[in-house]
Amino acid sequence: QVQLVESGGGLVQAGGSLRLSCTASASRRTFSTNDMGWFRQAPGKEREFVAAVTWSGGNTFYADSVKGRFTISRDSAENTVFLQMNSLKPEDTAVYYCARDSIYSLRLGRAAYWGQGTQVTVSS
Repeated sequence: QVQLVESGGGLVQAGGSLRLSCTASASRRTFSTNDMGWFRQAPGKEREFVAAVTWSGGNTFYADSVKGRFTISRDSAENTVFLQMNSLKPEDTAVYYCARDSIYSLRLGRAAYWGQGTQVTVSS
């Protein structure tokens, strides 16, 4: 079983920045489902796709709501994914989840593996 562990969440003032990190239990590719992504879920709302990156790091995808403000990337070991969050807004407040699957599945809101989530709170 692949384990995903997020970190970096917290409380930040509107306009500020945070960087989330997610580390997988192994860097080995598993059934070609090694692309990584981020989702978020606010209270009373459905889980929302935020961003995704392919295993090689060569292709990235973003939700319209975060494009231009958030940046997803991977480290050289291909086992850690980051989400750099700039110009944060109160509406970005949510629990952010790391996920792993094919880029196709991630963009459809599905994932084979999920992290436990990390809280991001943006105050005004």
